[in-house]
Amino acid sequence: MRIARFTEGDDPAYGLVDGTGQKIAEITGDPLVTRIELTGRTLKVEDVRLLAPVIPRSKVIGVRSNYADHAAEMGKDVPAEPGLFLVPNTAVVGPGDPVVIPPETTEVSYEGELAVIIGRMCKDVAEEDVKKVVLGYTIANDVTARDLQRTDGQWARAKGFDTFCPLGPWIETDLDPQDCAIRTTVDGQVRQDGHSSDMVHGVAAVVSYASRAFTLLPGDVILTGTPAGVGPITAGQRCEIEIDQIGTLANPFVAKD
Repeated sequence: MRIARFTEGDDPAYGLVDGTGQKIAEITGDPLVTRIELTGRTLKVEDVRLLAPVIPRSKVIGVRSNYADHAAEMGKDVPAEPGLFLVPNTAVVGPGDPVVIPPETTEVSYEGELAVIIGRMCKDVAEEDVKKVVLGYTIANDVTARDLQRTDGQWARAKGFDTFCPLGPWIETDLDPQDCAIRTTVDGQVRQDGHSSDMVHGVAAVVSYASRAFTLLPGDVILTGTPAGVGPITAGQRCEIEIDQIGTLANPFVAKD
């Protein structure tokens, strides 16, 4: 099942996307808090604006160096346990929304990632129970001001600027998170070509580990790390991240006025 959040120009609505990705069957209410029921309306995806499939009510959790090849390209060791960081929910934007590069940075990187959407409040979740608390999965671009990441001493600003966490195009509830090809292109050129099976810490381990530190709330997002191939992107370029079982997340990058 694919759950989309969209607008026709007014308030956000939710719907179920068909297998072709071309039609949306509208549902009543927010599926994170209400039972999924169809309204009877069907719309074409091309006639609506897709929004970020979720705006986290609480937090976005990131995992650093969760692919050995990415850790190597960044000159870092693979952590024995998942290295967690937080991203403000104000960084979240949707598919097609511009990523705005602020003047404080001159070195911005894309990072294509599989993202986990939490479906119910939970704490201290065992790995074997993780499926019970996950609503589904979407695509994320963990945009990073690499120069500020080096100089600030922590990552809040480098990864937390407004628009630095695109999510979309929708939530896929039925997939194996350890069997996803992740491909990132910039202006049509392939930059990342990885696979979620190469994660150092798998999705179940990451969610369980995060739940031991934080109470996870419905709508919380966990970014599971990026494979090798991260690199710079500048204003005027377009980044597309594709995960076959989900779809494609595309965003233009622009300079702040």
